[in-house]
Amino acid sequence: MPAPLPSILSRAKTVLVDVPRRGKLAYCLMRDDRVPAAPKAVLLAALGLIVSPLDFPAWIPVLGELDMLALGILAVETFIEACPAEIRAEHEAALKAKQSVWDRDVRDTLGAARHGLGRAVDRIRSRVRHRDEYQSMSEVG
Repeated sequence: MPAPLPSILSRAKTVLVDVPRRGKLAYCLMRDDRVPAAPKAVLLAALGLIVSPLDFPAWIPVLGELDMLALGILAVETFIEACPAEIRAEHEAALKAKQSVWDRDVRDTLGAARHGLGRAVDRIRSRVRHRDEYQSMSEVG
């Protein structure tokens, strides 16, 4: 008998909420020098496999059955569990307080993007204002 619809929807909601949260935690843990290199290497290898053009044939047990999303979720979960518990708890608290490496990097990236976009807009405005002073290459004869 198929599972009732509400449980499927609640499971989908949990996955949709958990995946980004766990991804942010994995990002923070990857950036932490206290986390051993081995779990980081395994996660990077799994993510590299996901983005590579190689595909596992169906005859390879377990791996052939997993789709790329499932492999990504499994790799991130395995990485997080392999990290020391106290470091994991520290990053989880920082994420909850919006003071994590993830939050800082997003703020910095958005600030840099705004700055770059502002400069581009200023250059375009300047060119439009001074259009008559410049000759385009197509006008040089």
